[in-house]
Amino acid sequence: MELVSGPRIIAFGEGMIEVAGGFGAGLLGYGGDVLNVAIALARMGLEPAFLTTVGTDAWSDELVAAWASEGVDTTLIARHPTRHPGLYAIRTDCDGERTFTYWRESSAARAFFALPEAESLLERAAAADLLYISGITLSIYDRPERLRIGRMARSVRARGGVVAFDSNYRPRGWASRQAALDAFAEFAPCVDIALPTEADEQLLFGGEEDARSITARWHSAGAREVVVKLGAGGADVSCEGCMLHVPVETTITPLDTTGAGDAFNAGYIAARLAPCAAPEAARFAHSLAGITIRYRGALPPRDAVTHLRPEGPPRKT
Repeated sequence: MELVSGPRIIAFGEGMIEVAGGFGAGLLGYGGDVLNVAIALARMGLEPAFLTTVGTDAWSDELVAAWASEGVDTTLIARHPTRHPGLYAIRTDCDGERTFTYWRESSAARAFFALPEAESLLERAAAADLLYISGITLSIYDRPERLRIGRMARSVRARGGVVAFDSNYRPRGWASRQAALDAFAEFAPCVDIALPTEADEQLLFGGEEDARSITARWHSAGAREVVVKLGAGGADVSCEGCMLHVPVETTITPLDTTGAGDAFNAGYIAARLAPCAAPEAARFAHSLAGITIRYRGALPPRDAVTHLRPEGPPRKT
């Protein structure tokens, strides 16, 4: 992946208040799939900007201040005059597998396109060197709004930038499975780097899907690079005509699997920008995901990951 030094990375999605754990053990934090990627990238020394909407309330102020303290550029965050951030709670079972409960139906992020500054923010985002979006981002908007996101993504590519996308299919976010299929089919031609999870794709397209068929479909849609995440089974990486399986090298018993895929995506993107070869990027991504699942919530403590840096070849001076 060839980008200029110090790429302008923009992530478009929703950031929410997070409650991890039950009564008496609840830990208050923040998360959201795209936000998790942005924060992880910032912790690795990059400077991503987060494009979203929050409110004008004290919770929103605190969230924006916290994201800025993580190193995320918050200048693309719009403010809605009456709406507030969404909230989600995490429950985990004895294997660390998570389930979510959401309160986000009327969140500020869902009203992004109703704000007068939306178009100017999209224009600024269209100048990104790398744009990161997920299927969850698409799910919170209607079709006309998704088409505007698609136009922004195509503008990024037309200017020589890269669009990275994780389908991250969550059925509860869509009116129907067909609505999600239609939305992904429309957006897929905008994608350079596809970062799907096999289980999500099987849920959306049918249980017969495997990494090879998933990879073929994304390449057919126009993606140059496809990484299919297989959970504890590793990842299949397809880039420049070569498909390689990259296993997880260390088996970890998870405390909470929340954010594991997001951590992998951030690690992979950061390593490709280093620049590392795609298989090495996947190995680095596994290491970041492995740290994330040792902690509760979508994001591990900052000091648990800030030592991690992908190592590419020496840069020319």
